Amino acid sequence: MNNNNGGRRGAKRVLPGFGLTLGYTLFYLSIIVLIPLSALLFKTFTLTWEQFWAAVSAPRVMASYRLTFGASFIAALVNLFFGLLIAWVLVRYKFSGKKIVDALVDLPFALPTAVAGISLTALLASNGWIGQILEPMGIQLAFKPGGIVIALIFIGLPFVVRTVQPVLEDAEKELEEAATCLGATRLQTFTKVILPSITPALLTGFAMAFARAVGEYGSVIFIAGNMPMVSEITPLIIIGKLEQYDFAGATAVAVVMLVISFILLLIINALQAWQRRTA
Repeated sequence: MNNNNGGRRGAKRVLPGFGLTLGYTLFYLSIIVLIPLSALLFKTFTLTWEQFWAAVSAPRVMASYRLTFGASFIAALVNLFFGLLIAWVLVRYKFSGKKIVDALVDLPFALPTAVAGISLTALLASNGWIGQILEPMGIQLAFKPGGIVIALIFIGLPFVVRTVQPVLEDAEKELEEAATCLGATRLQTFTKVILPSITPALLTGFAMAFARAVGEYGSVIFIAGNMPMVSEITPLIIIGKLEQYDFAGATAVAVVMLVISFILLLIINALQAWQRRTA
């Protein structure tokens, strides 16, 4: 027994002990996350409350909030549905070209966002392949909020698919078979058996797609048109203030976006925890 204990104590770990790894973790997170965020807050504190409120509540800035968060929410909802559909097809069906479709899902990860924005603008503009068909119908997507939503859908889709796909792969098909044997329809099997098990993954994918869309700049800047009060996103407001050397005003707007995004993510995480407890 003593020999076994001695062998355990003498065994080498692949990673160092808990104390050292925790120290490196906190140090790394401080450098990458906490210090930049604290600098953002400290720069904002150079403003008085009146200056801060004037910077973050200007009509042009408020319009950009509504567009940025509204378009991001709509895009995340669309990705929630179609991301689940794509993940379902990739997991449950076998077909020729499946690997190509699976690889295309990751294309927005690899493609530079500026290239995506230029490509979408070329397609949706009045002289583009799609735009020239929609323009006579009175539908204009490029340089309008609709084009922004499409760009955000494009960059957010992989987050939902890649979050839901492994959960569907690990789902117990025996439960589905049991539900079918008990007389459940396909819809009842999906809503009562499958959907509850993948809801946390769906919420996680939705949160990731939403957070990614809120901070997106490269793919949106080309297709938005950047018209004040119409198609101007909040990141562009921040960039404009930085170009005017209004660093405090830029950080004030950034803090508002940070707080709103953080609150929304907390709500989604709370919903995930509630779903796990009730599952």
